[in-house]
Amino acid sequence: MQGKVKTGADRFPEMAPALLKGRKFGLLTNPTGINRDFQSTIQVCASLEEAELGALFACEHGIRGERQAGVRFEDEIDPELGIPVYSLYGKHKKPTADMLLGLQAMVFDIQDLGVRFYTYLSTLIYTLEACAEAGVRVVVLDRPNPLGGLEWEGGLLDESLLSMVGAWRMPARTGMTIGEFALLAADQMKTPCELYVVKMEGWEREMEYPDTGLPWFPPSPNMPTMDTVRIYAGHCLFEGTNLSEGRGTTKPFEQVGAPWLKAEETCRELNALNLPGVRFHPVTFTPTFSKHAGQLCNGVMTFVTDPSVYKSAVTGLHLLSCIQRLHPGEFEWLAPFKEGQSTFIDLLSGSDRIRLTLHEPGALEAIIASWERDGKEWAGIRSKYLLYGPEAAAAASAAEARGNGV
Repeated sequence: MQGKVKTGADRFPEMAPALLKGRKFGLLTNPTGINRDFQSTIQVCASLEEAELGALFACEHGIRGERQAGVRFEDEIDPELGIPVYSLYGKHKKPTADMLLGLQAMVFDIQDLGVRFYTYLSTLIYTLEACAEAGVRVVVLDRPNPLGGLEWEGGLLDESLLSMVGAWRMPARTGMTIGEFALLAADQMKTPCELYVVKMEGWEREMEYPDTGLPWFPPSPNMPTMDTVRIYAGHCLFEGTNLSEGRGTTKPFEQVGAPWLKAEETCRELNALNLPGVRFHPVTFTPTFSKHAGQLCNGVMTFVTDPSVYKSAVTGLHLLSCIQRLHPGEFEWLAPFKEGQSTFIDLLSGSDRIRLTLHEPGALEAIIASWERDGKEWAGIRSKYLLYGPEAAAAASAAEARGNGV
């Protein structure tokens, strides 16, 4: 495939001898681990002559994307390679010492969204921590942030709410690539991690994924298109409510609803706000699974009309506020999954502020203002780790000084 961008996976074969020669290594990947020639990273790693692929590691949705969201699974043996596939979405979220025994390196190649509650970022954090403790080198094959690398959104996570859907103090959207975030996390961890990031070539921060010329493989079953990706950082909040977020339909996250929703009135009020780059339209749908499965739902379809000005987190908060206000007798926050746990909306949003105050006059504006303050703080934090754009040289030099490489 001819495109503007080479990912870390495209450059990996030329870099592998220097990074892995003589080492037995593990590979943490999923179906998004493919190169521009449509070869899987599993195939590439298995064919390396100078190093030995000893184990595969699978995060949410499985090593080949065969499992739905939230489905836990156990270790298995890969039928093609005959090597272990260790589950990081079952009994363990973090590689154990036994899993890492005999490995000298770990390769990470997964297409992320640059969104805090997308669990691949959490798996990366846990893997960096485990490999630091075990003295295992980590090699991250960098990939584009599908939404580009210029914008970040949403409040910083309250560290009392660390979880699988928020494992680091970061905003809802990071504005970073997976490799840049790996550098940030490795630098700030208590135990240093030997990290190498295989950079992309040709990627520029203003590029959305379609601009790269790379093949798009859905990162998970409910993230089929770029339309879904653009909306996800705001509409994922509906997972913490009693509305369907569109799972079990062909438009997950792009449409939200419930049997009791006043769709026409909700859309009319939202469109009157003239939020930038977005319009809302009534829709009906029947989810085949998840919330309200088999029930006809009245809903709201979100159309992004101008991605350059659309703000996913702010838009999602307006939608949430409007639905809550128009349906005081029906709208509910989901209860904690287990006794003693935080409510899911708190884990997703990064604080208890939405749940406790969104219904109050002026709260929506106050939450957005707090997100903007957090954004200024995040801008200073992330700037030290950017590998592309004006800050790239300084970040690369700093990474080398810390014992990491790019």
